[in-house]
Amino acid sequence: MATAHAQKNKMYLMTAGVLAVGVAAYGLGRVYPPLGPSAGTIAPADRYVNAQVGAGDVQLGDTSVAELMQTDAFELMVKDANFRAFAASPAFQALAANPSAMAALMANPKAFAALAANPQAFAGVAQAAQAAAALAPRAQQANAALMGVVAAHPQAMLAMAAHPQAFASIANNAAAFSQFAANPSAFQNAAANAAANSAMQANAAAFQKMAADATAMNALRADPGVFNAMSASAKALQAAAGQPQAFAAAVQSAANAAQQMRQAGIANNAMQAFAANPHAFAALLSQPRAMNAVASHAKAFAALAAHPQAMAAMFANAQSFGQFAGNPNAFQNAAANAAANSAANAAMKANAAAFSKLAADAAAMNALKADPRAFASMANNAVAFGGVAANAQAMNAAMMSAISSNAAAFANAANAAQLASAARALQAAQAQSVAASAAASGRLNAAAAQAVLANPQAFSAMLANPQAFAAMASRPQAVAALAANQRAMAALAAQPNFAALLANPAMHAAIRQAGVAQGAAS
Repeated sequence: MATAHAQKNKMYLMTAGVLAVGVAAYGLGRVYPPLGPSAGTIAPADRYVNAQVGAGDVQLGDTSVAELMQTDAFELMVKDANFRAFAASPAFQALAANPSAMAALMANPKAFAALAANPQAFAGVAQAAQAAAALAPRAQQANAALMGVVAAHPQAMLAMAAHPQAFASIANNAAAFSQFAANPSAFQNAAANAAANSAMQANAAAFQKMAADATAMNALRADPGVFNAMSASAKALQAAAGQPQAFAAAVQSAANAAQQMRQAGIANNAMQAFAANPHAFAALLSQPRAMNAVASHAKAFAALAAHPQAMAAMFANAQSFGQFAGNPNAFQNAAANAAANSAANAAMKANAAAFSKLAADAAAMNALKADPRAFASMANNAVAFGGVAANAQAMNAAMMSAISSNAAAFANAANAAQLASAARALQAAQAQSVAASAAASGRLNAAAAQAVLANPQAFSAMLANPQAFAAMASRPQAVAALAANQRAMAALAAQPNFAALLANPAMHAAIRQAGVAQGAAS
């Protein structure tokens, strides 16, 4: 009995070490929770009052770790058998080698757990992501263009999307349909007699069905400008129109996202930037402290975003840049001499060329000098910024500028759930658009396309890390562990501080070095 109890305590300690070692690597101190069995539910305020945390162990500017210790997620991590098993599993080891993949999983735990329940489907979606990855840059432009049209003409686009074959025909030959912008009644007449119209006769039955749909015709008569809008974005729309069902689904997802963002107060012209980078947008939203900091210092972060490599380094080492909050000129000097001045900031030396370029950007330096508290906002929320560091290079200037021009909407905590829902819809739209393009170009067969459409959020996340998820799919034990630990992952992902730590590259390096997973298994 005593031996079993000692072994149980050892497992508690080793599992807690996952967080403790990672926190130490990140520069926030070591945290040691007490040992012993749990006696029922412990109120958060009473938890770990005897933990051996010294006054200097946790930086006062960022209270994320201390707050994390008071949550149910920390209780689960330390004492839940499911999590301990997951920490010792091949899945955790695989994810620990790739913080970007872990960040993707933490942003969509339910989607991945559901997909992992069918290993064959998981492998199929991972393979589809690999096959479609080459199309992602072009798809970003297509997604942005599609969102521009949908945001400006939501009802008309949804009306057409209800008839996928006819809608795809219009998108594939948008210039020919622009004539109907001035006379939508003529479109209805032409569609009703589609067999006699050269632009419609290949899908005559589909156009006739659309013409007989009173709701669709009313929407087009109310907004005939949609024909011109589609013509103006014809090239981008054609990329996704080759697979009508997926194209229609992308429009429906984009319309859902646009509605959610509009209700949150986001302007139409900003939506395209988020549609072009939905995974990065979702990652930033998953860390409310980082998003609030960006929204509160939007112009400074928009300036940094023009230098993605430097910004990514700053996010990953946010605390070390707090020193410049009181002296932005010192930041410019240090950045300009990054290669020679390693004492000022090691992160600068490792990315010397990027920081030198940032220092030479007068507009960026002026923005930072006008708002030097942006440095403090990063340092005071270091865990949150570390959690988005893996996606920082995708948070381009257009995205940050869009946040800047809609700062009030993002700073409003009441919008958080609605914006998160919008991000998921944008990820779905991206997955559906890429799947349509890939299927049309022969990169995806029908079965793979259907798997993608059934798991759009997971596919969108895999697109950002195709190699990592392909490697995981080749390890049946890893996939099985994901499926078996949905509760643990969902509970932990619900805590932004913990999700940020697990997504942080420094913590993953510490986990690998310490061999925590192997120790927990012993």
